[in-house]
Amino acid sequence: MITIGALSKHTGVNIETIRYYERIRLIPPPPRTDSGRRLYGAEDIRRLTFIRHARDLGFDIAAIKTMLALQEVPEASCEQVSRIAADQLEAVESRIRRLLGLRTELTRMIKECDNGKVATCRIIEVLADPPGQATSR
Repeated sequence: MITIGALSKHTGVNIETIRYYERIRLIPPPPRTDSGRRLYGAEDIRRLTFIRHARDLGFDIAAIKTMLALQEVPEASCEQVSRIAADQLEAVESRIRRLLGLRTELTRMIKECDNGKVATCRIIEVLADPPGQATSR
């Protein structure tokens, strides 16, 4: 059994985040010593590592709760888990498309800037225009 500090170091999850996960029942409340210190075991490390990895991949709390619940039924089909992962992949691909569009727009704005006076700065001008209505100079 390890303390919350050791669990935090082992998994890379902040202590306050671990407490939050306990409050929202993402991880079960651990047993406590007579003095009230939380104690965690190997299953807690595995579960928290799973959560951290899933969060790193962008899964939201609801999806993680669902996948954790599905782990409790090992004989069940993993179709729902696969669907959750596919939805996450689509969300990531959508963000990538948006970011590529942002990169294109920022690159264009920077190239159009002649590094003159702020009063005639093309970047400021473009940012002040409503989306889709670029002013022409």
